[in-house]
Amino acid sequence: MNDRILGLRNKMAGLNLQGMIISNPTNVKYFTGLEAEGILLITRKENVYVTDSRYIEYVSNKITPFDEIVVDDFKNISKDDFENFFMFCENVGFEENYVTYASYKKFMHLYKINNFVEAESIINKLRMIKDEQEINNLKEACKITDDCFAFLRDYIKPGMTEKQIARAIEKYYMDNAEGVSFEPIVASGENSSKPHAIPTDRIIEENDIITIDMGCKINGYCSDMTRTIFLGTPTDEQKYVYDLVLKNQLKSLYEMRDGASIKDVAKIVKSNFALEGYDMAHGLGHGVGLDIHEPPFIRDSNDNCLKEKMVVTNEPGIYIPGNFGVRIEDTILITKDEQEVLTKSPKDLVVLSI
Repeated sequence: MNDRILGLRNKMAGLNLQGMIISNPTNVKYFTGLEAEGILLITRKENVYVTDSRYIEYVSNKITPFDEIVVDDFKNISKDDFENFFMFCENVGFEENYVTYASYKKFMHLYKINNFVEAESIINKLRMIKDEQEINNLKEACKITDDCFAFLRDYIKPGMTEKQIARAIEKYYMDNAEGVSFEPIVASGENSSKPHAIPTDRIIEENDIITIDMGCKINGYCSDMTRTIFLGTPTDEQKYVYDLVLKNQLKSLYEMRDGASIKDVAKIVKSNFALEGYDMAHGLGHGVGLDIHEPPFIRDSNDNCLKEKMVVTNEPGIYIPGNFGVRIEDTILITKDEQEVLTKSPKDLVVLSI
């Protein structure tokens, strides 16, 4: 049996779960490697992937004996078969943050579930700790993101629009990776004050500030990096804010290690910003993996700790409405004694020649 499903079964036993229904496609991919419409059933005696005839050939070719996953077609399963999957299962887990109420009722009726239990947290805990294959995929995605930033430093010129730069990012990732991990953010001038700005037709001008937030995918795994750059000389205020954000990004990076309190790491930046009269408009970071945003979330309300082999972002930002904003973000691998920065693009104040 593959290690991920075995790990899930061990955690299920600790919660007295005899079965589980996994329907979130990202979680299905995590446990099976499959990218096809279907549901993974963890029953008392076997693991069953139920799909439809469109995907049977693809799925059957992907599943190996080592996986110990039985593949079945929805059309071949009778009403009695569905009811037998979880026979003698007192408790069956489901993904409470993904399953709609309509799906919940459908599952209860179709599988004759005795007691449905919220159990998404055990999947999240497994996915938060990356294995070597996952780490290698994330490192490769981050390397390509660094390469894209190097390309942009030569590409960006006055007269271009935010949309034009965003399209260039998308093309770069289509040519060199599996595509983007999220729609790139390119925010210039006053638009940079919006943390999740959508690229517009605004024309890049001399002495503009530009925030670029981007990432790509390798084997489904995401990178995430933000750099704030200047097309010409920044103002004194812009330079002051940039230096403040960078100082706190490096300070919080130093604190990110196995066993560190997530709440305490986030509070460092929030307190330092407050002392300078600025707010931290969003959390300090988030987990990265098959999803661009996944647990753990690095914020001062999270009582958990960072653990070795977590991959998270570190992205403090200051935003002055109607004026400008600065965000600096890296993807970080947590190690036993420190951390490894996976996105290695320059962070010292970057001024592009005009």
